[in-house]
Amino acid sequence: MSLSASCESVSQKRTLSSLLDGRVVKRQKQGDGQRLQEATMQLLEQQQSLCSLLREVGSPDPSNIFHTQNGEQKQAESEGISSAIAGSLLVCELRRQASQLGVPMPVLSVKMMLERLMEITGTEEVRQEEDKRRELLTSSQRVQLRVLLESSKDLLSQGALCPKLLWQEYRRDQRLPKLEVVHHFHFHNIVTLKYILESDEGVKLWLVSQLKALCSWTPPQREEETKQVQQKVLSTVVGVLVGTGFELSSEAAAADRRMSLLCCSMLDDMLFWLLDTVDKSVTLQTAGAELWIQIFDASLCGVPASVDTLQCFFTHSLTQTLTYKPRLTVSDAITLQNEWTFAKASRLLISLFRQLAVIFSVEQLLCHLQQVLETHEVNWKHVLCFLSTLLVYNPCAQTSLSELLSRLLSSAFEGYDLENMITAFLLARQGALEGPAIFPSYSNWLKTSFGGVTGFHASCKKSLVFLLKFMSDLVPFEPPQYLKVHILQPPYVPVKHRSLLMEYVSLAKTRLADLKESVEDMGLYEDVSGAGGASLQPQCQSAQDVEKAVSLFESTGRISATVMEASIFRRPYFLTRFLPALLTPRMLPVKSDAQMSFIEALKKADKIPAAHYSSYVESCQKQRQQDGSAVCLDTNDDPLEVLKSQLQEFRELVVEGNDREMSAQLSRISHTLSVIFPGRPDELIGQTVIKLHINTPPSPELHVKVVNMILRNFCQCMLDTSRANPPNKQSLWASRFVSVLLGNTQLVSSLLHRLWDLFYNQGSALSAAHLLGLAAFVVHLHASMSHSPLVQLVPPILPKPVAFGEALSFALVCSTHTNMLFCVRLCVAAVCYGICRGDSLPQQQQQDYILSSLYKKLLYLIPRLLPEARRAPITAGGPISEYQEEKLPGLWSSATDSNTWRKTAWYLWRLPAFRQLQHTPQYQLLFSEWLANELRVQRSEDVLSDPERQEYQQWACLELYLSRVEEQGGCGGDMKILCSHLLNAIMDQQLSNHSVEKLDHRVSERGTCLSDILSRLQELVYEMEVTDLSGCRGSRADVCDFLFELVSQRCSSTVTSASPSISTELSLQHTLNTWNRVLLALPAVLFIKVKCDGGMATLECDTLIQHINQHQRKVCSPAGLLSCHLTSHFLRGVLCASVRCGRSGEEVNKAWSQISLRCPLLLVSTVHWWERLSPMLLSLWHRLCDGEPLPEQLQLLTDCQNWACSLEKGLSSSPVPAAAALLLATSLHRACQGRGSHNQGFSAALNVLRPLTGTMYQQERRNERAADFCTDLLIVLVDSADWLLIFKSDEQGVYQSIAKVTSDEFTRLLPCAFYSLLLQQSDELLQRAVVCPNFLHTAVLCYISLLQLFLDGHTLTQATDPSDNQTEPFQILSHSKQFLLRAISQTSLTALSSSQFRQLESQCADLDPEVAAALSVHLDPHSPEMDFL
Repeated sequence: MSLSASCESVSQKRTLSSLLDGRVVKRQKQGDGQRLQEATMQLLEQQQSLCSLLREVGSPDPSNIFHTQNGEQKQAESEGISSAIAGSLLVCELRRQASQLGVPMPVLSVKMMLERLMEITGTEEVRQEEDKRRELLTSSQRVQLRVLLESSKDLLSQGALCPKLLWQEYRRDQRLPKLEVVHHFHFHNIVTLKYILESDEGVKLWLVSQLKALCSWTPPQREEETKQVQQKVLSTVVGVLVGTGFELSSEAAAADRRMSLLCCSMLDDMLFWLLDTVDKSVTLQTAGAELWIQIFDASLCGVPASVDTLQCFFTHSLTQTLTYKPRLTVSDAITLQNEWTFAKASRLLISLFRQLAVIFSVEQLLCHLQQVLETHEVNWKHVLCFLSTLLVYNPCAQTSLSELLSRLLSSAFEGYDLENMITAFLLARQGALEGPAIFPSYSNWLKTSFGGVTGFHASCKKSLVFLLKFMSDLVPFEPPQYLKVHILQPPYVPVKHRSLLMEYVSLAKTRLADLKESVEDMGLYEDVSGAGGASLQPQCQSAQDVEKAVSLFESTGRISATVMEASIFRRPYFLTRFLPALLTPRMLPVKSDAQMSFIEALKKADKIPAAHYSSYVESCQKQRQQDGSAVCLDTNDDPLEVLKSQLQEFRELVVEGNDREMSAQLSRISHTLSVIFPGRPDELIGQTVIKLHINTPPSPELHVKVVNMILRNFCQCMLDTSRANPPNKQSLWASRFVSVLLGNTQLVSSLLHRLWDLFYNQGSALSAAHLLGLAAFVVHLHASMSHSPLVQLVPPILPKPVAFGEALSFALVCSTHTNMLFCVRLCVAAVCYGICRGDSLPQQQQQDYILSSLYKKLLYLIPRLLPEARRAPITAGGPISEYQEEKLPGLWSSATDSNTWRKTAWYLWRLPAFRQLQHTPQYQLLFSEWLANELRVQRSEDVLSDPERQEYQQWACLELYLSRVEEQGGCGGDMKILCSHLLNAIMDQQLSNHSVEKLDHRVSERGTCLSDILSRLQELVYEMEVTDLSGCRGSRADVCDFLFELVSQRCSSTVTSASPSISTELSLQHTLNTWNRVLLALPAVLFIKVKCDGGMATLECDTLIQHINQHQRKVCSPAGLLSCHLTSHFLRGVLCASVRCGRSGEEVNKAWSQISLRCPLLLVSTVHWWERLSPMLLSLWHRLCDGEPLPEQLQLLTDCQNWACSLEKGLSSSPVPAAAALLLATSLHRACQGRGSHNQGFSAALNVLRPLTGTMYQQERRNERAADFCTDLLIVLVDSADWLLIFKSDEQGVYQSIAKVTSDEFTRLLPCAFYSLLLQQSDELLQRAVVCPNFLHTAVLCYISLLQLFLDGHTLTQATDPSDNQTEPFQILSHSKQFLLRAISQTSLTALSSSQFRQLESQCADLDPEVAAALSVHLDPHSPEMDFL
């Protein structure tokens, strides 16, 4: 066997490693390095393949000798030896073979390297051909390549390798070099990327294509290392390109500038490839585009580059994006702008803009945008999408954009520059397309910029012409909604230039007609923000117009000018669209609502044809229920599913805390909601008013589903965020969410109705999680008051519209145990959230998150439900300090704990922040408010038992509110103020029963705590009385005055005019009837004053007499008669109070004498009820005075009654008691009432009493025989002039008492009674009456008064059933005039003096000239007026 064959055989059997390993093992010690090298070289002479040698030297096999197995303690030493030995061996062998072959050693080493590289990268070629091309190495290839490159570094360090030659040879073999290999060359500093860029002329061709291929290639699953390598390769390449292409150097050489342009060009090619992918929506390349967008992250590509270089690169890329393929003209942008909103834009484009903008401020971006617009032809779609992205992701961008628009408009009008003008309009419209939560509507911007004398165009006529010319040029390209804006809200134009505006309006209307957008179908208040992109259906638009017109009418009381103008200038729309929508049949309310009043106002203004109105009224009578409003949808996708998906994504973003993405998602949600709720009205002057129907919410089923979805998502988000952080540590997601909802009035209305239904009807079914979420939702609604509409409850139980929070608080009725528990849980959650949410804000902003109405409910409920809270009432405290900071986390953790509300409520009650609010006026629970709440509680369903409720009410009255200062809603220690609050609350509760029933039909008067509060009033008033029984210092008199003065004030506030209306009179009657119930519940002795003068105690009834004369007589039923209960109460008060005087009987006589003289109503009532009262009063008197005889004045009542009865029975011999005529007349009337006796004794008594008995019969209007009684009286009294004085009761005289007995209404109708009585009498009796002294004077005055009644509009109702001899009310005036004219002619001249005739004539001159002429002729028979008569 030859040596060569032997070597070959050995080499096949044993490797170099094994041979050396054997040699090493045989040596027990490390020998001489020179001898080892010689032995090794001797062996290497047998190895003819350098590639195999390099493969073996660089093998990662653990059996390799260079990877020692002697233990960890020798690893470093062995690796150093291995590297040194391997490097030496390779260099020696390369040198030896190079000398043998006669070639330079670097050439040989390059050849060796490339052969090994191709061996490594070529192992997968066959597999790649069978499958698609793999852009990165496998894990095993990557390990072998790294080892090879480590060996190459050793060769390079010893000068045995030429990098330039290596790259030249590699490029010759590889048409498209693998990027990962290039990356490793660069990473190991063998051949850098910068060198490749400088030396390789074809680098742009292959590098860009390889970058695209690598971006588009997706690594196999589970190859996480490959994904990281892919990201690292791309970032390394981009980092070098950015650093080389954008390094700022003022002294750069020509070669450097060429390299810079080359790198910029390659980066631009990749950007354009990305933008092409966006435009073409190539699905397969979307993932690659997304990967390239990630490379723009400053943290990835900014590593090898400076900050200035990075900013320069991002600025360049943004410019290239905005100016890429500027094919669209300005006219195209105007037409297609509605399709370029944030919600409709490509997500790839939005992501690109976000990455490019991340290192710049908003001002820098807008400034650069302006510069690009001024210096380049731009891609308008990209420009406008970029602006939308900027606005959505940067809330502060709104202000910066407004400033930019102002600068553009100023520049445009200074130089009459159309480019700046069109730029401003496009940018303003784009902002408006994103909704009111992002940027003001286009109509608002137009109004602000051009709507007044301070507008940009208002300086001169040239500016005005420039604006109108510009708007006219846009007309052929304008979408219809913008034309409608310009027509409905035109720019301000002085009157003298009005013709210029009309030319534009005419042109715009013509364009609308060409677009088949009829001007007549254009709404009066159409949504012209452009957010929808398409006009509403005419039916929806006209319904919107009606709603706004009614709202404006309700707030101003006048028909808006827009409606009036439409009825004249847009009559087709007004008649065919507006009126049919307004006159939609419905069930009319009992009391006219705002819509009914608006219809009546239009009818009075002759704006509704009579036929239309009649048809409407007839249809309403048949209509049982208003038709539900149609839901306008224009989408191919199911909006519910789209919204559900968007809300779920939003919830995930909230949990992640990604604020920018949240803003973007909210914009998409807003767009979807605008599809479901298309009728978002344009802003009105002032705030919109939403009608909340508390009984039958008018919401379509779809809207209810959407609202439930929104509320459920909000509650879930709130729970998710609350688990991690308290409200003050959370992001602004909740307020932004609510702001988006408030931009849609239809949605807000549906939300409001749903919340009302939940709180009012389903409160007990809500879980703690629901309560927490809904409470936070209501808090944010309240915090957005400046942007939210007002709410009007229907039926209108409130006088005017109120804010959201206050309206919803009315749904929290605390009338039962169940209601109270729900209310306190909701309010505790809301106030806890509000306090925590506003913790880090200034005090005023803190209060924006705490609803005063809910806070007050806690002030009422917590002490009522938690007795321990009464022992720790809220008092003045110091400022909120560190104590609160310690308490707030515990408060929120307690609030989110669903175990018990009591712990949270007690925690909250003691919190300084909660207690501090009590000292702010709007958060103070006034005593009157506490009483109103307490009076609504149903006793049968109260959480407190009767003793517990008594204890609680006494604590609230005496301990809480009595001592509290008046400025904080208390009584300032004054018992009278406390009693006045109680009395007013009792009366208000009964007077407001109708309003309470509208709000809560479950509350009934019988079941409320009215009796409990009345008991508290009795206790306190009696305490005021008994505390001064011994001193007699006038306190009791003050109590009497206080009670009557309070009632007098309430009556005076009810009657506000001299001639009250029927409603006012009914209200007064209701007030006094309510007061009488309270009066009967109080001790009778309180209403009689005991006056101490000189040690003598006397009764003083002046206040009582004044009260009866002034108020009680107005509500008597029947007229002129107090009820038996009131009469008894007043008389018992007189008797009981007299006991405190020395001589009781004498004081009673004095008091009754005063009553008989000054209070005829009480006298008449006492006589009328004497049969029922006398036993009770006699028993009371004997009990009080130990059997003393009844006082003389009271005994006289019995005597008069006996006399009248005997007289009625025909015993005329009975002596007449020595009593006042009124007492006798009343007794006789009472005795004869209903018996109809007309014997001689009765007539004789009438002659004695003369006309006073007639006053009693004046009240019997409902008695069928009243006319007969009055006739009998007249027959007896007709010859005496005294009976005429009855009809002059307003004059001072003996019969003035008639006015104190009857009501004011009856006194006004006395002239009617006068003529009604006379017109029924015989001619003989009338003749006797005419000759009666002063008859003509009385007849003329009564006629004047009767005529004045008709002129004032008083309707005379027929008092009794009609009969043959009774005059109809409408005939009284004419018959009275005929009778008077006859009486004038029959009266002698001596009946009246000449001055009396002249006086009567002057009084009749204006009202009835005919009667005045008759009086004049009668006075002067030779007057020329005789011919006239």
